[in-house]
Amino acid sequence: MDIYVVSLGDNIDRIAADYGVSADSIIYNNQLVYPYELVVGQALLILFPDEEDFSSKPQIRAGGYAYTYISPWVLEQTLPFLTELFIFSYGFTSEGELLSPPLDDYWMIQSSLSQNVRPILTLTPLDASGQFNNNLITSVINNASYKQNLISQLLSTIQAKNFSGVDVDFEYIKAEDRDAFTAFVNDLAETLRPYGYTTSVALAPKTSANQPGLLYEGKDYAALGAAADSVLLMTYEWGYKYGPNMAVAPLNMVRRVVEYAVTEIPPEKIHLGIPNYGYDWPLPFERGVTVAATIGNVEAVRIAVNHNAVIQFDETAMSPYFRYINNGMEHEVWFEDVRSVLAKFNLIKEYGLSGADYWQIMRWWRANWLLLNEQF
Repeated sequence: MDIYVVSLGDNIDRIAADYGVSADSIIYNNQLVYPYELVVGQALLILFPDEEDFSSKPQIRAGGYAYTYISPWVLEQTLPFLTELFIFSYGFTSEGELLSPPLDDYWMIQSSLSQNVRPILTLTPLDASGQFNNNLITSVINNASYKQNLISQLLSTIQAKNFSGVDVDFEYIKAEDRDAFTAFVNDLAETLRPYGYTTSVALAPKTSANQPGLLYEGKDYAALGAAADSVLLMTYEWGYKYGPNMAVAPLNMVRRVVEYAVTEIPPEKIHLGIPNYGYDWPLPFERGVTVAATIGNVEAVRIAVNHNAVIQFDETAMSPYFRYINNGMEHEVWFEDVRSVLAKFNLIKEYGLSGADYWQIMRWWRANWLLLNEQF
């Protein structure tokens, strides 16, 4: 395979001829839209015919998070590239009563199993109204009866619905709840393991053991890594909806998280988080006022094409970005492309991590999955 970066005057036919591949394959693999306009700086995945055999899954654990309202077509297209599907999300009450997603997830579980993908129940502190509430965490993990109630219901739900495990995705855990949270994960894993079910836990992107902040203080990397069967490093959201315009997952920052994580957790237990989205910020950024629009990575390129923007590439963040003007207002877009994802794949290889988990797979991004399969 190769990655080609579009230059001024390029067109699909010329690029295809230079590589000796069909124009149709470039169009299909990169989800180009008729009349197949290109923009300077756009990265194209070029796969040669003898590399386009995707009958087997990548030789790496690859997971994707999905809401129960995912398009059946998108899920069908994505499942062949996954080993795990994290169904988002189950919640619970302050007494440990498990709450199901608002839409039925049975069809997703069955689709996963039919494609040899492990369906995973994702557990988050969602209340009955669907809102995140970290007080639920405090209530359940500090009360033996409530904790046992939740663990028992998780086990029975897994068995009844044919899940393969649980992913604990708790954020903003209070510092004083740190050890109780670790104990909860350990108790859950000890309960599920004899039945062959796995327990994973999502970790905020820490760079040191005593990193301050509500997002970090409740997560003990070493203890959680020992308790769970695997962990997900949530290495995204440096650039976020209400934050300043910057890369969503800058490689220099992602690397710092990985460098710390492998000092606390065996690499074979670690999955790297990868974002399947970008953000479009109106400028100038004003904290508390500016709200970025969430966009897909394929959509980002279409925006650049429609506004004849030149896509730049930040060699430190290893991320693409561009600016454009719409109705007199300047915008800045940061997103992921095959170059930025390849850099993350190389980081996985460098540190011997065991997997890549995507937040989230609601948008179909063919080039990413083809690249994953080719690299692993």
